[in-house]
Amino acid sequence: MPESRKKSKVAAVAAAVAALALTLGGCSMETTSPSAARDSASDAASLSLSAAGGTDCAKAKCIALTFDAGPGKHTPELLDTLKEKKVHATFFLLGKNHVLKHPDVVRRIAAEGHEVANHTWSHRRLDELDTDEIRNELSRTQEAIAKITGLRPTLMRPPQGRTNDDVTQVSRELGLAQILWSATAKDYSTTDSELIKSRILDQAGRDGIILLHDIYDGTVPAVPGIIDELKKRGYTFVTVPELLAPCKANPGEVYRP
Repeated sequence: MPESRKKSKVAAVAAAVAALALTLGGCSMETTSPSAARDSASDAASLSLSAAGGTDCAKAKCIALTFDAGPGKHTPELLDTLKEKKVHATFFLLGKNHVLKHPDVVRRIAAEGHEVANHTWSHRRLDELDTDEIRNELSRTQEAIAKITGLRPTLMRPPQGRTNDDVTQVSRELGLAQILWSATAKDYSTTDSELIKSRILDQAGRDGIILLHDIYDGTVPAVPGIIDELKKRGYTFVTVPELLAPCKANPGEVYRP
């Protein structure tokens, strides 16, 4: 087989494998990595980040800690831990039965410097809804968070990571970038805190986005050990916007390490 045909075949197989990986991960759409996002930023934005003294994740070994589906009864304990460890996280909040039930916790999340983000109103799979239903799921949570904190989220995470063109369109309209992940403990399936910790540590990598849930009993007790060990490994914890900086997340765009 000619060398050019071999290269074309290899490229085609690689593209197919990449597409399959995205589909199995819950998103069959093109995604942008944190490093690619940073590379797209202008020189002026990079200089501005440096002047402001922000973390430069092009140089530092950064990782983002994120929590879905809260706040819940364990969230105050989690916030105590994050404060003690001097770590800021990103919280993708659910509207129904969470944001509305725990407004004081939502205020505390924002007041303590964490990133407040949108995880829909009722955790319905957005890729199974029409555009009006998608808009309702996202806009109701936007309004609820804005009413409590005075700020509208700029990030969202689709339940199960499921997205499509309609979700992207509505997210763009609402000013929301879509954030997926690279490490998950599947903490909805176990209360074993040591197992949760080991699963995350096994998957942790530079520019990674960790997905945990602060609503499950085994998760919050695992967080101190995760933070301590990753700090020992040289990681700097950042919020998702800090991970992408100096790039600003583009509404509608899907970001995943």
